[in-house]
Amino acid sequence: MATRSPSVVISDDEPGYDLDLFCIPNHYAEDLEKVFIPHGLIMDRTERLARDVMKEMGGHHIVALCVLKGGYKFFADLLDYIKALNRNSDRSIPMTVDFIRLKSYCNDQSTGDIKVIGGDDLSTLTGKVCCFQTITPSHGANCCMGEPELLMGKCYPSDVLTGLDKMLRKNHMNVLIVEDIIDTGKTMQTLLSLVKQHNPKMVKVASLLVKRTPRSVGYRPDFVGFEIPDKFVVGYALDYNEYFRDLNHVCVISETGKAKYKA
Repeated sequence: MATRSPSVVISDDEPGYDLDLFCIPNHYAEDLEKVFIPHGLIMDRTERLARDVMKEMGGHHIVALCVLKGGYKFFADLLDYIKALNRNSDRSIPMTVDFIRLKSYCNDQSTGDIKVIGGDDLSTLTGKVCCFQTITPSHGANCCMGEPELLMGKCYPSDVLTGLDKMLRKNHMNVLIVEDIIDTGKTMQTLLSLVKQHNPKMVKVASLLVKRTPRSVGYRPDFVGFEIPDKFVVGYALDYNEYFRDLNHVCVISETGKAKYKA
């Protein structure tokens, strides 16, 4: 039975690194407390995760599913390392990619609601997408086509199966979901329930970060880059209201930064 891979554990009292030691865009100079995980360390850890993924899943076609927007940098770098292993090994496997865009944050807090708001359109997983806003039982269904499935208070269609869904049913492929950070775990549990409805051969999750937080539901991914304290981090495509994605390093946002970019 496969076991979840270990991670680099960053302690609660980790001081991080002074901003002056790294190249930080001037427009963020007052908005960050410290560099928490330097870019080079992220890349080295990602290279090792690629090896772990290939060891665990490399016997069959992999469909890599990127969770946008925050996962795009980790996704691209992880796949580059997997492709390098494919090129330089006698054992190689085909790999296809797909994308889904989810949103569950406003400012620095998880809203508890999960928005499916685009990406490559959820039709690649479950059929035609009909809505682009969060649906809760108290608000009622607000869809443009009939009989949606209500899952954890969100609206998902359940009638037409196309794209990735048909491919998974036919070929029983391995699915690798790639995420930037696991906070409470609710978002990933919801996405996993959707993917597993369509019987892939295997579903694994790789997340760059997992946050230690009392709000966690206890979910832990199969592949984890770093386990971090309960701090709000930005950079390497992780955002605060769409800002800070252009940072190379993972940094801790300052109170000044939160106030400046508050929605």
